[in-house]
Amino acid sequence: MNSFDGIIEFVAVAESHGFSSAAKQLGCSTSHVSRQVSRLEERLGVALLARSTRQVNVTDAGQLYYQQCRGLVNGLQQASESVNTQQITLSGTLRVSAAGAFAEEHVAPALMAFAKSYPDLTIEMDFNSRMVNFIEDGIDFAIRYGALKDSGLVARKLVDRPMAAVASQDYLARYGEPTHPSQLKQHSCIIANNDHWLFEKDGNTINTRVHGRWKSNNSNAVISACEEGLGIAYMPKSSLAKGLDSGSLIPILQDFWGKGNSSWIVYQNQRFLPVRARLAIDYLIHYFSDWDSLHK
Repeated sequence: MNSFDGIIEFVAVAESHGFSSAAKQLGCSTSHVSRQVSRLEERLGVALLARSTRQVNVTDAGQLYYQQCRGLVNGLQQASESVNTQQITLSGTLRVSAAGAFAEEHVAPALMAFAKSYPDLTIEMDFNSRMVNFIEDGIDFAIRYGALKDSGLVARKLVDRPMAAVASQDYLARYGEPTHPSQLKQHSCIIANNDHWLFEKDGNTINTRVHGRWKSNNSNAVISACEEGLGIAYMPKSSLAKGLDSGSLIPILQDFWGKGNSSWIVYQNQRFLPVRARLAIDYLIHYFSDWDSLHK
């Protein structure tokens, strides 16, 4: 009997916390995973997993064994991929969860360019800001913006997205141009995700609470309302690029623009990513590698 039998299945169970989820990731039956792990435990003479009707936990011995096996399994997979990547023909379906104008206007075109190189590859983009279950929803990776919670997901930064405050020429002509964030209390502001806007000056943060006549969680609707003169908008500068270039949006409070947040690629586990997802992620990272210098 091969002494390596069951190791891949055990690592999958330890990382996904269940036999059925591990089986789904490995593309095999739950019974196969359970049988392979049981045989591994018999050969080692120690219980690696503590099973109950509700959950599966890794024992102390199992945790030590997992720490050693994780690197082994990752190394084997990466070695196989390094040999095959250059000659691989990607196929199947790549499923990506994304939300917001940045994903629509920049990430989607990047993935379209990626798809052109692999005619047998299908890409599905779900533009929804809800939290996804990567296993149950069949999502390979997601594009998310802002501070990330400690969810156990792997996160790779895609781009930094500094902020910009803008208004239409018509609005400024009617109500005047603020010269300090504190003056926004006397203005109508277009609210996207929250009514606390963070500005910066000389390393200090200026937290300003704003109010206004228009609120929307859709960035395009915020921009349109700003262009129509309904108020002042404060959002990532990259989302405002078209309006700034055309002159429909006028930059204001430039000395106080904050550094903003970042857009991220998040996924469940490096080892369980299919090759098509790994290559797509690497492509996006490279595609946006000059973003910061081009969008200051």
